[in-house]
Amino acid sequence: CLEKYFYIWFIIAFVLSSSLGYYQYYYKVKKPTKVNFLLVIIRSLVFFLLIVLFLNPSITKKIFINQKAKLSILVDNSSSVTFLKRDSLVYVMLQNFKTHENLNKRFDINYYSFGNLFQQSDSFSFDENQTDISMPLERISKIQKNASNAIVLLSDGNQTIGNDYQYTSIKDPVFPVVIGDTTKYQDVKIAQINVNRYSFINNQFPVESILQYEGTQTIKLRYSLENNGKIIFSERINFSEKNNSHILKTFIKASKEGTNFFTSKIEYLENEKNVVNNSKNFSVEVIDKQSEILIVSSFYHPDLGALKKAIESDKQRKVTIRIVDNKNIQLNNYQLVVLYQPNNKFNIIIDQLNSNKSSFMLITGSKTDWSFLNNKSLGINKKNINQLENYSARFHNGFLNFSQKNIDFENFPPLIDYYGETTVSIPHQTLLYQNINGYNSQNPLLITANQNNQKKVFLFGEGLWKWRSSSFLKNDSFQYFDEFIGNLVQYASNKKIRNRLDLDINSFYNANSSIQIGAFYVDENYQFDDRATILFTIKNKNSKKKQTFPFSLSGSSYQLELTSLEAGEYEYTIEVDGRNISKKGIFKVNEFLVEEQFTNANSYKLELLAQKTAGKLYFEDKYRLVIDDLTNDTRFSTIQKSKKTIDKLVNWQWLMLLIIGLLSLEWFIRKYIGKI
Repeated sequence: CLEKYFYIWFIIAFVLSSSLGYYQYYYKVKKPTKVNFLLVIIRSLVFFLLIVLFLNPSITKKIFINQKAKLSILVDNSSSVTFLKRDSLVYVMLQNFKTHENLNKRFDINYYSFGNLFQQSDSFSFDENQTDISMPLERISKIQKNASNAIVLLSDGNQTIGNDYQYTSIKDPVFPVVIGDTTKYQDVKIAQINVNRYSFINNQFPVESILQYEGTQTIKLRYSLENNGKIIFSERINFSEKNNSHILKTFIKASKEGTNFFTSKIEYLENEKNVVNNSKNFSVEVIDKQSEILIVSSFYHPDLGALKKAIESDKQRKVTIRIVDNKNIQLNNYQLVVLYQPNNKFNIIIDQLNSNKSSFMLITGSKTDWSFLNNKSLGINKKNINQLENYSARFHNGFLNFSQKNIDFENFPPLIDYYGETTVSIPHQTLLYQNINGYNSQNPLLITANQNNQKKVFLFGEGLWKWRSSSFLKNDSFQYFDEFIGNLVQYASNKKIRNRLDLDINSFYNANSSIQIGAFYVDENYQFDDRATILFTIKNKNSKKKQTFPFSLSGSSYQLELTSLEAGEYEYTIEVDGRNISKKGIFKVNEFLVEEQFTNANSYKLELLAQKTAGKLYFEDKYRLVIDDLTNDTRFSTIQKSKKTIDKLVNWQWLMLLIIGLLSLEWFIRKYIGKI
């Protein structure tokens, strides 16, 4: 930057360039002509322009800018404003902000709406079904990071989603204007229902209801649970100012298969303003699907009947007994396979179990082919002789895989198996050790193992029917033995029935909310299939309106989003196009609107927000005071800022063209007079 010595540098450049031009075309010339004088001028101009181009002179200017403080007006655009009948009042407030002359002179004003979304806008619909107050406060703080900023918040202070705005870290002062009635009315509501999503048929499932009361009187109200309009539970609850919350637990019998819808209700208070929260719907899916257990044997034995009765003592389990043949058995249909005294006829089954990493339980005995088992890489090996031995049981207290008490195993009749040493080569735990004629052996009698998520149970001996009979004689009940077998089955069973099409869907949704549905589909090898076309068809049971929507592929699942479904009950069918695979069910869309759950504005939290940010709270009837206070607040004065600008005195492109033009002219002149 050369403006300080601008003229001096130009004089030096002029003198130097003139001297060079004179020296080249005039100095020591015996008879200078007019052409020499012209060449001196051209060459001097070239040198002068080159020096100017090299110096690149510029002038610095200082500009002063008046910057007004910024005012962000955040408007609650949720349906609660309409529900509280304050939408017209908010429009009047906004009109006053927009037309107030002093306020607009003092501030650079921007208007924003918030609810589900946050956006800059000066028109409002008051129809968003959720309210997030913390989000706009945090966004504004980032937008106006380096500016003097005031925030006016027009809201009822009731938030339904997002972080609690009371703890939002924001440095700008917030001036809340409370929209709505701040008077507290007596109200009783069902705050929450806790219930399991699934239950087995004929089982009792728990329902936990959280009831809350706001008021000062002592009252007694009836709480009830209904199913299809029929009261299935009822109880009167006492409330008072101090005793204002109750957690009520009850059990309901799951008597009907499928999705069962229930309604919880509590009586209205006299003149209660908000009765929407006096009822709440919930659902439970009752499953009649029994766990399928397969017992495979090459011959009939009393142990098979004892196992079947013990396992089916739990009504949610069903046992199938198959005499093995060389035909394929669909093992994926079963949660557990019990292999009873395997031999070479079990070759296909064992290979299939290992290939699919399916869990199994294996029982050996007098007809077991140990040579076959030793070659199947099951993790067990026995060096046996062709002689049978009686093995009594010894309970191991250090067994940790699941809780199993000693049911007097030591006094059960001995089991029969071939004599020899058993070696286990996979990680395992021993539940029972062998006892041979009073000698406590370290060889296992019953072990459990988990190899690469494939659970295995090995029992080395036949004669379980004697154990079940002995347990009954001692306890006058099969309960203890059946629970023992049930524990083994529970440990080894696959936890989930392997369906090719699974659906992630709820039984209840709220009106005007987004409904997210997920689907998972696998091929015949139970690998995720991303080539399928999955269709979702819904039918409104009242209007009979039917719609079909395709799922979209998202990673390793299929996803579908439904919006704007009207309240009502819907039947749905999900099917894989071109495959005979489908599922059916029902769900309900409630008229419930979370924004209508509040009967009054939350001035308390808005007051805390104002205090925390050095702002001030205003009520709707005094909203004009916020305009006066903002225009007189010295924290938001107009700031004058200076800005330096640098103007270049030369344009190097044009200057280069001029230099090239002068040099070209000089060359033509010299060519013309024969100096080249």
